[in-house]
Order: sequence, then structure tokens, then C-alpha cells
Amino acid sequence: MKLFGDLIPLSRQAWTSRSYDDGSHGDLLVEGDTLEEKVADLAEMIRVAHLEGLQLGVHATGDRTIQLVIDAIAEAEAAPGSPSARELAHTVIHGDLATPKQIEQMAALGIWLNAQSGIATQTFEWLAALMGEDAAHEAWRFGDALDAGVLVLSSDAPVLNFDWRRGIADADARIVATAGAEGAERRLLGLLRAYTAVPAAQDRAAAWKGTIEVGKVADLAVLAADPFEVGAAGLPSVEVDLTVLDGRVVFERF
Repeated sequence: MKLFGDLIPLSRQAWTSRSYDDGSHGDLLVEGDTLEEKVADLAEMIRVAHLEGLQLGVHATGDRTIQLVIDAIAEAEAAPGSPSARELAHTVIHGDLATPKQIEQMAALGIWLNAQSGIATQTFEWLAALMGEDAAHEAWRFGDALDAGVLVLSSDAPVLNFDWRRGIADADARIVATAGAEGAERRLLGLLRAYTAVPAAQDRAAAWKGTIEVGKVADLAVLAADPFEVGAAGLPSVEVDLTVLDGRVVFERF
């Protein structure tokens, strides 16, 4: 089940602790006469879905919305006879303004963060103008999510281009900008997994996809160069030589 908790910071419609340039804090995308009613209703939607054993994907970009999602899932999980959040593999979609503490809480509960690195690359200055330079520098905590083991990368196409090579380069650049440049190979391995093995786990399908091994679906791409030789920044310029879908070659460059 997909729920829309809020919209996006760039339209001042993510529910945030820090104010926007007009003094507002955004809102929830839930019907209700008051913010308190909206908070209660969104929490109830999350609770009911969890208790029914449904996997949730919640569009949440503001830090207050993200905290509401985390708290509601934790409360639902604590109910007698309730399934675990880790088992259901709930997902926060986007999570632009998630804090390091919230990412830790997500990892403890088994909640995934499905993020889009191109958004950070393309809208950093926009967010800085709306919420200040500090807010922009503290947003899109891909490094924290990668270290916590909850980062899933996706394109949000057609909002962004679906080229995963560009996505990895953008994510790596963001991590370097926020946390230094140590461990380039370790980061690249983690980001490659964030487009392959980790999304399979998010889909609760790791037993049959996500890695190249006997018994799993043969969906893969063969690159013209070793990613670890060109590095994350060089990936967008590397050609795809071959694409295999369900065991069939569907593209050959030569």
C-alpha cells in the first residue's frame, strides 16, 4: 500500500521542523480540519495497514512526517500479535530531510529508505533558497543510510532519468560532499548493491532476484569497463555492452 504523507520541500509542502522562507512548516497530505486530525488519521492508516500485514510505502520528505511514520510503525509493531516491521519491509519513499537519528531508528525497525540521488543534485540550491544553506547541507543523508544498511536507490522516473549509472555518480558525490572522501571502493560497492541486492530485499524478493547466482532470474547488464576501475564519477560514461532480461539477450552494443 502506498500512502502520501506529505509532498515536497520545494513547494513548501513537506512537513518540517525548520521553517521555510515564508515562515511556514508545510503540512500533511491528509484530509482533516486541523493538523492534529491529520496526524491522527495518517497514523491510523499506517496502523491498520501494518496490522493487516500489508507492506507500506509512505511518501514522506519532511522530517516531521518521517518521524510520524517511524513512530506509527513502531506503535503498530508493539501491538500483541502484530507482525514485525522488518518482516513487512515498510519503506519511506524519498526521505529528503531524514535526520541521522531517524535513519538509526529506521534501521532498528527494519524500515527502508528509498531515495533518489538526482533530486539532491538538481535541487540543492533550490532547497537552500527555501530553507537555508544549513538545511540543504543536512538533507539527503545517503551516507548515513548506506552505513545503516537501509539505503535503496531508485530513479523516480519520469521525474528523473532512470539511468542507474548517473544515480550512483550523484549519490557518491553527495556522500563525499557531506561526509568526506574516504572509502571510495566500499562506497561504490554499497551503491551498486543499493540498485540491485538491497531493492530485492525491499521487495521481499531477495530469494529470487537481486544478485547474479544460480537459481535467480537472469536480469543483468554487462558494462564495457570495470566500475571499480572507473569509479563512481566515471560510471555515466561507461557503455552498456549487453543487457539480459529473464535469460534472454535484449540488447547488444556490437
